[in-house]
Amino acid sequence: MTILLTRHDKIGDFMTALPMAKVLKEQTKHKIVFLVSKVNVELAKKMNFIDDVIEYSDDSFTLISRINKVKPDVSISGYIDFHLGLCLFLAKIPIRIAPATKIAQIFFNNTIKQRRSLVEKTECEYNLDLLLGFDENLHLKFKTPLVNLDLKKENFVIFHVGFGGSSDGNLMLDEYLRLAEEASNKSEIIFTFGPDDLEIKQQLKSKLNDLSFNILIRDDFKSLWDFALFIGTAKLFVSTSTGPMHLAGLTNTNTISFFGNNLFASSKRWATISDKSCQNNFEIPSNYGDEFLETVKERMMEIL
Repeated sequence: MTILLTRHDKIGDFMTALPMAKVLKEQTKHKIVFLVSKVNVELAKKMNFIDDVIEYSDDSFTLISRINKVKPDVSISGYIDFHLGLCLFLAKIPIRIAPATKIAQIFFNNTIKQRRSLVEKTECEYNLDLLLGFDENLHLKFKTPLVNLDLKKENFVIFHVGFGGSSDGNLMLDEYLRLAEEASNKSEIIFTFGPDDLEIKQQLKSKLNDLSFNILIRDDFKSLWDFALFIGTAKLFVSTSTGPMHLAGLTNTNTISFFGNNLFASSKRWATISDKSCQNNFEIPSNYGDEFLETVKERMMEIL
């Protein structure tokens, strides 16, 4: 049997769906195919519990053709929209499982009410629950880290100050620099940036000459996988709730993560998939000040 999993949105969203593939691969003998957005294709191919990867396309003919090539018996979708639902329907997949949400649910023949807006579980747990629509006897537990890379930890801290428009809670650049200055007493400091972070990277570069400590800037990663391997060697990864934060979770790296001060954007829904002992999650108050930053700083220095 071939099972097609789909999660065709952003990096962090895809990462929350990876345990679905791991559970299925470890507990069944089925072929696991994952349909993902372009940005996640290479990352998905690196997972040893995924047998094949399909790149999502906005062109219906192209997407249906790619789906038909793998001949799935079942599809399980963590996130749906009208275009995806229509293409899965037109591909004539016999069993199509999805959350009972949005008008797109009309294209699925097994929908599960979840009410994710209530945030009674993490996004990862909501995704896993969909597997019970396929086989109610599956155990939804899995071991972390998701991948065992046996990476050697080095004495440096990564600060990733950008967020690619995907976070509701973040510190200001100067506040990250205050944390970095304190951390520089214990570790090397590295600031990383993605392709959507050009503006804030330039802001940091304009401040370098006025700093009393050294910073290394890294934005030269060849791929998400390359970035993930680098993060996996860090002592600590500090960022807002964004895709790279979930890459840190993939490798069980210690994280200090900032989330929006509302339930939908909180760590209760978007926490990393890593050991709880590695997670240090902070919801940013609307009018936070030095007291909040001092709390973060104290926890950071305890880790270092």
